[in-house]
Amino acid sequence: MIAVSTLTYYPIKACKGFDVPASNVERMGFEHDRRMIIVTPDGRFLTQREHPRLALITPALKNEAVTLSAPNFDSLQIGIQRSGTPVPVDIWSSKGVDAIDQGDEAAAWLSEWLGTSVRLVHIADGFKRKLNPNYAVSAEDHTGFADGYPILIASEESLQDLNSRLDASRSIPMNRFRPNLVVKGCEPFAEDTWKRIRIGTVEMALVKPCARCVVTTIDKETLEKNKEPLKTLSAYRRHELGAIFGVNVIPLNEGRLEVGMSVEVIE
Repeated sequence: MIAVSTLTYYPIKACKGFDVPASNVERMGFEHDRRMIIVTPDGRFLTQREHPRLALITPALKNEAVTLSAPNFDSLQIGIQRSGTPVPVDIWSSKGVDAIDQGDEAAAWLSEWLGTSVRLVHIADGFKRKLNPNYAVSAEDHTGFADGYPILIASEESLQDLNSRLDASRSIPMNRFRPNLVVKGCEPFAEDTWKRIRIGTVEMALVKPCARCVVTTIDKETLEKNKEPLKTLSAYRRHELGAIFGVNVIPLNEGRLEVGMSVEVIE
């Protein structure tokens, strides 16, 4: 039986994620997933490529507030603002996404940690950041501040297969790939072949393999970089899009997922 083994959401894009026993799935992805993002003062988004220290920021959500913490650094709690006068931010090819600034305290905290002037923003209530029409299932498909799609799926078996090809001292954890939905009980990379799956009442379309970048080569605890896993992925997981691991997913309806639920491959 194929089953859900891990559910993870990332409150702020490029920062630490949280494993949860259950999650509500909305059309834009997991509840609370990547609804916030760190941007330059002129609204361009930051990633771990140029700011690996983002990986050490732990954003914890509770009762409409977020607590920011980082190693050997005083933590900060702020209330999350979802409405107000939006500011335009850019993420990849999405220009002018409506976002709500989260205030000077959060900006000062993050700027000090990263050593550069930044702001924290939350996607504006009701704003729909549309998906690439070449892969969208419907014109209404949208996401928050994920790279391009609402959900990323990967299997434990795929990671085991990859690690079997790496030097034992170089084996990597799943957090290098930052998936939301991890499953187990299938063949390695079986997820590449799935078109539609159903988990509980939630039906999802798997629309595009996920090409991986240098962010996967950064150890999320030490920030050490090396050539793996990209070097090995490029050797045996080469696709016209790049070295692939995991699949981008669009939820076709809303519902609730729980760890342990069975995964039905419809197509």
